[in-house]
Amino acid sequence: MFEVRVEADFAAAHFLQDYNGKCENLHGHNYKVYAHVKGPVLNEGGMLLDFSKLKASLRKACKQLDHTNLNDFPYFNQNPSAERIAMFIYNSIINDLKEEGLDLTYQQGKQTPALFAVDVFETDTSRARYSVI
Repeated sequence: MFEVRVEADFAAAHFLQDYNGKCENLHGHNYKVYAHVKGPVLNEGGMLLDFSKLKASLRKACKQLDHTNLNDFPYFNQNPSAERIAMFIYNSIINDLKEEGLDLTYQQGKQTPALFAVDVFETDTSRARYSVI
């Protein structure tokens, strides 16, 4: 099995409405995001997929969130946790690449590349992952 990973970052503010602690106050993070793709077969050029396509889609997803208050996005239901951010970015990448004609949806036994995880780091030591495997 082959795996590739690309990364991007964004800065945003948020607060957690249903949290009892300091994160219930408005604060910000410089998020780092990794997108992971795996698959069993390389293309004719010896690659799992073109890094630039995956990187462009990840950056596009992060750009939607950059320098915003994440609580303003209905998607997060007033609780933009790192876990929900990871799921949002995963779905954004899948939908964006489908529009480009590249389906990275995971399916058991699929012989083409699949986006299997998105990691969102709030700090260097705190990460949440959304994974379909």
